[in-house]
Amino acid sequence: MSAPDRRGLLQRDHESLSIRRQCQLLSVARSSVYRPPRPANDNDLELMRRIDQLFTAWPFLGSRRLTAMLNGEGCRINRKRVQRLMRKMGIAALGPKPRTTKPAPGHKIFPYLLRHLAIDRPNQVWAADITY
Repeated sequence: MSAPDRRGLLQRDHESLSIRRQCQLLSVARSSVYRPPRPANDNDLELMRRIDQLFTAWPFLGSRRLTAMLNGEGCRINRKRVQRLMRKMGIAALGPKPRTTKPAPGHKIFPYLLRHLAIDRPNQVWAADITY
């Protein structure tokens, strides 16, 4: 159950359990109960709409390039704000991922020589790692 769902279970007028105890039982921070949530910023909605338009046109753009494009359009915005809005919208740049486990074609695959060997005493097998 998510934190907002647990926060919804809280009863402020409960006669036997205090708010502090209810927060403890529901594993909810008391600061999230007492402080009202901040209202949505209208400017954020406009920026999110524009970020969505740019991201739909170019899905490979990340927060740095989107920030540069928005600043080029005359909208002064910080990269961290673009990152926060992208996270809120659930979008991320499409790009190449690391391909560290792909073998190169033509490379020889060496056999594992200890596969059927029962290792039952100390110093029977030694190994060295040459990766760095």
